[in-house]
Amino acid sequence: MDFNKYIIIGLTVLALVSSEIKAADECFEKTSRAIFKFNMAFDGAILEPIAKGYNKLPQTIKNGTSNFTSNIATLLSIPNHIVQGNLKGAGDATASFLINTTIGIIGLANPAEKLGFKAQQEDVGQTLGAYGFGPGCYLVLPILGPSTARDTIGIVADSFVDPFAHITWREKEMLGISGSQLDYLTVKGTTAVDFRADNALNLDSLEKNSVDLYASFKSLYLQNRENKINNSSENEDDWGSLDK
Repeated sequence: MDFNKYIIIGLTVLALVSSEIKAADECFEKTSRAIFKFNMAFDGAILEPIAKGYNKLPQTIKNGTSNFTSNIATLLSIPNHIVQGNLKGAGDATASFLINTTIGIIGLANPAEKLGFKAQQEDVGQTLGAYGFGPGCYLVLPILGPSTARDTIGIVADSFVDPFAHITWREKEMLGISGSQLDYLTVKGTTAVDFRADNALNLDSLEKNSVDLYASFKSLYLQNRENKINNSSENEDDWGSLDK
């Protein structure tokens, strides 16, 4: 598979789409609303009950789980910081991962933050945004949730850039380490449960008070992505990372 060819084609289409379509424009609203309805049903039947059970665990276990998944996510941030030209960010993320993986016992603790290394999470969608690519069409993906044309291409590219995805989802060996797709799905699923549990009250409040829940999620997602591209922490204290 010629990955570079598909990336060039994808970026060309993205550049054309982004020049014509504003962030708020809907290209597939009926389809997106149908998928959103499915996602909400999936949340109510599976994710929310698991999150409620997860919230009953001791806080130390929840903190350890959150630290572990965040530490793995740092691996994706390192190459994106480099491509963005943010060498300080890349250095902080690398130091954070190494310290937390060793002293922090495979990332269950976060001593790096106490030492002043706070790894800011970055992905390919953010990198494209930093280089001026507009979001293009807004859409909703099954299970994965809100996205845009730019971020959807970014999700695919992430699986090639992210070392963790490379050795698990793509089942390649790196530095003598390898894993399986089950490992990847387990970590991503745990990340989703952790996020859902942390934001249970916020999500319940949003669902009760929104006239149009679909539009509310769309607004929150686009604002969150814009904040991340601009390296702003606005609203992150209340909601965490909305695109986990």
